[in-house]
Amino acid sequence: MLLRIEKFCDLNERRLMDIYSESNFENTDYFFPDEENKELAVQKVETGFLDFLKNEFFSQNEAAYWIFEENGVWYSALRTCKVLNGSYYLEALETRPDSRKKGYASLLLLSVLDVLKKDGPFRICDCVSKKNPASLKVHEKCGFQIVSEKGYDYLQNEEDDHDFGLEYRYSAE
Repeated sequence: MLLRIEKFCDLNERRLMDIYSESNFENTDYFFPDEENKELAVQKVETGFLDFLKNEFFSQNEAAYWIFEENGVWYSALRTCKVLNGSYYLEALETRPDSRKKGYASLLLLSVLDVLKKDGPFRICDCVSKKNPASLKVHEKCGFQIVSEKGYDYLQNEEDDHDFGLEYRYSAE
């Protein structure tokens, strides 16, 4: 089932952090390189992540967290918001580490696109790490195309050489 969450208070924080557990662990070296206790470092990353969502992300225009849920388990997530010229910016597509390679990310992404199509033509921009061929494959399978050798983060207003810029267009024809 597809869940669309538009307010921080409607998020199940633990279920969401379970989806991002691997990334949160990897981010400990970036955000807290001096913290030797990895459990504590993960807790700090999670707290920072949730603070970002509460204080920044959900204040964006038409911000939404999209979750693929089945039998009470959250398997895959992504977030969108409206940016320049009414386009959407998509970020943070991820699947629980214990549920990867089962099609959840594609199912989630295609379901979100189907919901957005009901409102007519749109464009979605996204960034995917050049070191993440699995995510790139999922995006391309769902109709995204690489449009730039540099990704552009619309929330931070910055380019990144480590990412591809991707785009999906729906013309309603």
